[in-house]
Amino acid sequence: MEQLISLDHEVFVFLNNLGNSNWDKFWLIVTNKLTWIPLYLLLIFLLHRTFSTKQTLYILFLVALMILFADQFANLFKYGFERFRPCHDVTLQGHFRGVDCEHRGRFGFYSAHASNSMALAVFIGFILKSRFKYILTFLVFWAILVGYSRIYVGVHFPGDVFVGFIFGVLTGLLFFYIYQKFLPKVIKRKLSN
Repeated sequence: MEQLISLDHEVFVFLNNLGNSNWDKFWLIVTNKLTWIPLYLLLIFLLHRTFSTKQTLYILFLVALMILFADQFANLFKYGFERFRPCHDVTLQGHFRGVDCEHRGRFGFYSAHASNSMALAVFIGFILKSRFKYILTFLVFWAILVGYSRIYVGVHFPGDVFVGFIFGVLTGLLFFYIYQKFLPKVIKRKLSN
């Protein structure tokens, strides 16, 4: 375990130090949740274009539950493991670029940003891939970009992001299963009333 943590620190310092001040604003924009509101609106539009209003609302309800689940699960891990973020790890001070370290919580294992974005990418990507051929690929690429931004700005180790991706994929698949198994029955019942 010590070797894994040491390797994670080394990879973090290497990746983080690849950045330079010319790119800082770009990655701060990428890592900001509000930046992606236009993407979320586009996804809602594509869902509404593909499904009825009721179906779209049910899907959005599942998305809200999924993000709540993924986010709270990440918090359980953060406070369960209590692994310091790079910003708060005294052994790394002065060895990396802390672009966005102010006002961050102390613990960072695992990345909720990485988990939430990957869960959304997998869930919506699987729902829309039959209608929009490359949507899953595009959304997974977006999630990876968001995950990398967390390393770039200095708030997560690569291991935090990687584990976040794994939980995100599993969460997205779980909610896609729920969508496939239960949503059609609920919609049919509602439509027949």
